[in-house]
Amino acid sequence: MSKAFTKETDAVEDDDEPSLPSLPAGGKNYITPQGYARLRDELLDLIDNERPKIVDIVHWAASNGDRSENGDYLYGKKRLREIDRRIRFLTKRLEIAEVTDPSVHHGGDQVFFGATVTYADESGDEQTITIRGIDEADSAAGEVSWIAPISRALLRMRVGDTVRLATPAGVRDLEVLDVRYPAPPA
Repeated sequence: MSKAFTKETDAVEDDDEPSLPSLPAGGKNYITPQGYARLRDELLDLIDNERPKIVDIVHWAASNGDRSENGDYLYGKKRLREIDRRIRFLTKRLEIAEVTDPSVHHGGDQVFFGATVTYADESGDEQTITIRGIDEADSAAGEVSWIAPISRALLRMRVGDTVRLATPAGVRDLEVLDVRYPAPPA
C-alpha cells in the first residue's frame, strides 16, 4: 500500500516514549538515595538480565522460519520495544536526578523533602504522608510527590503551623502535628 493512502494515525504508536512527569519551572528532579538505587537497579536488571533473555527468544523464534505468524517472535519484538523504551526512560531520569538525603534533617520539626508528615484537617481527621521524588512516590504506601499540591502546601511548615490547601471540594485548613525524618546511616 502506498504511503499516500495512509492516515497519520496509522503510525505505530507503541514506539512513543512515555512522557516524563513535568517539573515546576526551574525545579529539579529530587530523589532519595533509596529511590535512586531502586531505579538504577531496575535499569541494570533490564540491561543485564531481561533484555538478553528476550533477545535470545527472538533469535530462536526468527530461526524457526515464517515470522508473520510466529507468536514468540512477534511477542518478543514487542517486549524488546517495551524494554528499550523503559531503558531510555530510566536513563534520562537518572541523568537529571538530584539525589537528596532526607536524613540530614533528622530531629528537625520543619517540613522538607523526604519528611513524613502527620497533619489533621478541621474535622480532626489525621493523615500521614511521606514526601518523595516524582519517580519514587507510591500513593498506595502513603507517599506523595514533592510537586503534589499537598506537599507544596506543607513544605517549610513546622509542627503546630496551620496551612490552607485549596482542593476541588473547597479550601481546607490543615494543622501539622508531627514531622519525622529517617535516621542518618550509621
